Amino acid sequence: MNYRPEGCLFRTAENQRAISSADGLREAMKKELILEAKAAVCSSSHDLIVELPCGEGIIPRSEGAVGVKEGRTRDIALISRVNKIVCFKVTEVSTDESGRVRAVLSRAAAQEDFIRNHMSRLVPGDIIEAKVTHLEQFGCFVDIGCGVPSLIPIDAISVSRISHPSDRFCNGQFVKAVVRSRDGDRICLSHKELLGTWEENTALFQPGETVPGIVRSVEEYGIFVELAPNLAGLAELRGGIVPGDSVSVYIKAMIPEKMKVKLVIVDVCGECAPDKELRYFTDCEHITEWNYAPEASGKKITTFFA
Repeated sequence: MNYRPEGCLFRTAENQRAISSADGLREAMKKELILEAKAAVCSSSHDLIVELPCGEGIIPRSEGAVGVKEGRTRDIALISRVNKIVCFKVTEVSTDESGRVRAVLSRAAAQEDFIRNHMSRLVPGDIIEAKVTHLEQFGCFVDIGCGVPSLIPIDAISVSRISHPSDRFCNGQFVKAVVRSRDGDRICLSHKELLGTWEENTALFQPGETVPGIVRSVEEYGIFVELAPNLAGLAELRGGIVPGDSVSVYIKAMIPEKMKVKLVIVDVCGECAPDKELRYFTDCEHITEWNYAPEASGKKITTFFA
């Protein structure tokens, strides 16, 4: 089975066919298929009521997510699913006198399937698809499959430092991530290793060009301007500039030996929403190590994936 973040199955023909009739739901129950539909309401007892074209589904609180039954997962994980697509397995199907369907569903069962048959096989260095679910000051939470959450810490999002994950990501965005470590059933992710090395990023620019950038910090000795998520340069101080400003910069020089990019700020364009389109520099499924620094610098800025 191709496990994906919640919302990816909903519009598929197979899913729509299964959730549209009692027979379709029973067939899915027999085959133990993972289906998706929208959660319309979270009841006062924290059961999720799910909209089905043929009737109504209910995900009992204890089946709302892995860990709820044991107290490891808080009820906010259920409440926050309202008006969103949820995955589930069908555990019971019945019809009333009018033919309206009532189905009992389990989101936890779908997640357990994902953990057992996919997540348990992931090892550090594996590159996976993830969907951004919410952003906190300390990092970005993502759905790595069937609503199972994982975290990309803020310092692992990119080489260019950001003040908040919203500087790089937005809710609902699909991203790539690399498995950084495992701790039992928890997986921690990284992202910066997929955004290219210093040399790969500087190859996109040439000295003498004037290009757009985003001010990331203003220091006593200069202004750091991000040219790409994994590349920032230093410009001379200039008044009236604050982090988050969109600027145009002239590239004076690129110095691999010192791993520096020298810039001159040409113009200030004001505050600008960052471009959330990300360029990834690898299309493989696994990496064992990554060194950001150019060979000419003699430095080693390396991530090892054991």
